[in-house]
Amino acid sequence: MPLEAVEARRLYRQVADQLRSLIDSGEYAVGSRLPTERELAEQLKVSRPTVREALIALEVEGRLRIRVGSGIYVIEPAAMAAPAAASVIEGPFELLRAREFLESAIAEQAARVATKDDIARIDASLLAMENVEHPGEASMVHDRAFHVAIAGSLGNAVLVRVVGELFDQRLNPYFAQLAHYFESPGTWRTALDEHRAVREAIAAHDPQAAREAMRAHLARSQERFAQNFGAENAAGSSSGRGRTARAPAKPSKPKPAPKKKQAGGGSARRR
Repeated sequence: MPLEAVEARRLYRQVADQLRSLIDSGEYAVGSRLPTERELAEQLKVSRPTVREALIALEVEGRLRIRVGSGIYVIEPAAMAAPAAASVIEGPFELLRAREFLESAIAEQAARVATKDDIARIDASLLAMENVEHPGEASMVHDRAFHVAIAGSLGNAVLVRVVGELFDQRLNPYFAQLAHYFESPGTWRTALDEHRAVREAIAAHDPQAAREAMRAHLARSQERFAQNFGAENAAGSSSGRGRTARAPAKPSKPKPAPKKKQAGGGSARRR
């Protein structure tokens, strides 16, 4: 029998596959509510960002509906999506962590080598960002230009391409769905202040300050996307009457957590 290539599946895809299987088997019926993100993370022995990426993936597939302030509900799928086709998409938090690592180093070096022309290009993108509505396509164009302009100051076309390509992953359906819940004019103003801090550190030729400002900006982006959906304390949050989601078999092979006693009988809420 010929050998087949071994695919290392992303952890959030393993969680999504497991939750989908529980839905398909009837463990969580259409209309029922899943445990909260916190409960799922504890039961599966994974981080909450990993759970959130899995839930967003299932919502994009049309298997779940996230209702802020209410809970995470199983819905009747309009059409069965092919989960394997989505397995190549990076999770939003995975992307932001990669950008935090890479762009912090780029900002640090930019503070050492940026010229007046480089600062002018950064300033032009900032000015455009200040005069655009968000969320929207135009705001993303100017946000991208800001990060690419910083990379461009290093004079390395590969870094410019990599930074641009990583930013463009914001257009993938998982990232777009997550942004739908948490991006607003208010978060845009906060992000603008963080961009200005990066610019000031680069213009002052302070490498450490530039590195920290960029790291803080992208770390806070992750925090904004990790805010609670507002259903952590909803009564009867677990709709499966004590059923516990099974943890992924790999890579950590954790044991399922003990079943939790349900408040209020564990009945599923509907809307």
